[in-house]
Amino acid sequence: MNALAATNRNFRQAARILGLDSKIEKSLMIPFREIKVECTIPKDDGTLVSYVGFRVQHDNSRGPMKGGIRYHPEVEPDEVNALAQLMTWKTAVADIPYGGAKGGIGCSPKDLSFSELERLTRVFTQKIHDLIGVNTDVPAPDMGTNAQTMAWILDEYSKFHGYSPAVVTGKPIDLGGSLGRDAATGRGVVYATEALLAEHGKSVKGLTFAIQGFGNVGSWAAKLFHERGGKVVAVSDITGAVRNPNGIDIHALLQHKDATGKLADFSGADVLNSNDLLTQECDVLVPCALGGVLSRENAGDVRAKFVIEAANHPTDPDADEILSKKGVVILPDIYANAGGVTVSYFEWVQNIQGFMWDEDKVNTELKRYMTKAFHNIKGMCQSHDCNLRMGAFTLGVNRVARATLLRGWEA
Repeated sequence: MNALAATNRNFRQAARILGLDSKIEKSLMIPFREIKVECTIPKDDGTLVSYVGFRVQHDNSRGPMKGGIRYHPEVEPDEVNALAQLMTWKTAVADIPYGGAKGGIGCSPKDLSFSELERLTRVFTQKIHDLIGVNTDVPAPDMGTNAQTMAWILDEYSKFHGYSPAVVTGKPIDLGGSLGRDAATGRGVVYATEALLAEHGKSVKGLTFAIQGFGNVGSWAAKLFHERGGKVVAVSDITGAVRNPNGIDIHALLQHKDATGKLADFSGADVLNSNDLLTQECDVLVPCALGGVLSRENAGDVRAKFVIEAANHPTDPDADEILSKKGVVILPDIYANAGGVTVSYFEWVQNIQGFMWDEDKVNTELKRYMTKAFHNIKGMCQSHDCNLRMGAFTLGVNRVARATLLRGWEA
């Protein structure tokens, strides 16, 4: 099941539990605006090439729309739509004053030079500059984009609207980016896990963790679990996988990966088949890579007691049912990986105030938001007698529906 179908299914189930009116349910599913633009740039050799850029703005009832911009060959409208909708529920669960958006350009960033990427980003910004803004829609980096991309968008946007650092988040620190933003998603995953474990009378110390994906999110999560006394027993990424039942020294593994570019040949662990990572013996499984990795085929073999969804949509609905029947507790993506958008909100707040925070304040506030959101989800689970995923969806959908009704949606 693709991301859009799964998101719609979860939304409809939440709407049913909440007893939403069918007219408002339909209205909440349809995006506020979909934008499709043509971006033509001269390549370095002088030839012209055209790309298609998208921006889906899903909902703005709770505040400006917020979501990443990805540069990827398979940026297609359905997926962008699902991710925009997911951002609406995610920001509502985290209780930050945003709605959801998502965008991207169908291109292969590795096939473009630095200056071609800059030209493409500037042309895309020229086409959408009057549809984004500090109080309208605030983009951020995603797959294939980074702080440099955001710097170009900020500069191009500012040519039309004056210096506006709050128009994008995930910027370089020198241009008003926030301290702690780099680690934010991984750190949020750890705070979310701590809140869940505390509910079960456990803590990170002494538990075993298997982590799929060792990019930004996975490496930060592994490092922070390790520092808190957790034992990371298996790690994988696209280059391979390693395991050590006595615990991997994460700092040494990070140094090895920086030096060699891959996980293999690390002296402190044995080689593992990447496909076996998800079924490793561990207490907590943390998928941080792609969507749809836990499916009907492998869910029955998962041995973890807790699954923390650091990736977007890693568990398909069939796997969800199988794992629930086994008594595995799943912490859903729309809550577990909300640390990134929460610190993006802190960055936006700092830019608007023109007053920057130190890193301790960023982390303290992030912990407060993640912990509060967990208790709000648990409250929904108790009042609607549902699992954590439906607890999170009902919490998010209910907040957006209430804001929509209060603003007078029929007028």
